[in-house]
Amino acid sequence: QVWQIRLDLHLLNHDGNIIDAASIAGIVALCHFRRPDVSVQGEEVTVYTPEERDPVPLSIHHMPICVSFAFFQQGTYLLVDPSEREERVMDGLLVIAMNKHREICTIQSSGGIMLVKDQVLRCSKITAVKVAEITELIQKALENDQKVRKEGGKFGFAESIPNQKITAFKMESAAVDTNNVEEQAEEIITKADPPSEVFAKPILHTPGTAQIGEGIENSWGDLEESEEAAEEEGESEATAFECQTMETEDTSTMRETTKDEPIVLSDSEEEEVVILEPQELPKKTR
Repeated sequence: QVWQIRLDLHLLNHDGNIIDAASIAGIVALCHFRRPDVSVQGEEVTVYTPEERDPVPLSIHHMPICVSFAFFQQGTYLLVDPSEREERVMDGLLVIAMNKHREICTIQSSGGIMLVKDQVLRCSKITAVKVAEITELIQKALENDQKVRKEGGKFGFAESIPNQKITAFKMESAAVDTNNVEEQAEEIITKADPPSEVFAKPILHTPGTAQIGEGIENSWGDLEESEEAAEEEGESEATAFECQTMETEDTSTMRETTKDEPIVLSDSEEEEVVILEPQELPKKTR
């Protein structure tokens, strides 16, 4: 029998370099976690409750920490710990995971950039310094948490967010007068305008209009006005098309284009004017 441990990371806010933040949060959670104590006698396994025996920590031999590097202008500029805006304009990203013993655990490169050996070595040296600093901070935080727990003081979430400093999800209580609520409601209803008439079936005034919602009529415009506007637009475009064909110097091309008059296609729902342009443009125009 073995322990199965699952680690879930929920991102509440993202301001860039989420890989480094997630790796630190994950390794700290594993170091801070305590499992129940167990005793094995033959084939009998006994799992003790926290009241019977103190939980024991996990066996974590080293803490791999990720450090991200952003590259700009094809590797000319190097940036550690990029923000969200810097990640939008970077050319590539290099992530190196290392422990405090300078052992590289993983290297990941993404983006359209090619890195040379000297750049990777330079990033690994910077990673070693950053990992040593972060590991020291993690160990101090874990030691402080363990010390405060033994003394019986505030620790964890209760220590980081005191009641006097919380601003989110906090509102001062306000007195609400609930006397004579029914009388006030009846008075408001009597003074209000009567509700609009609701039509059970859609009303179709003309083929070009329709009704939507409850008692709300859609205004698509008058059908007669749209027909007149379409006819005027068709006449103007047809006149311009005929003038263009009459100005051609080639007589044979002029005869072919003058025969192709604009064709008006009608539909049962809407009137629309469609002008078919000639497939071959005139050879010479003025």
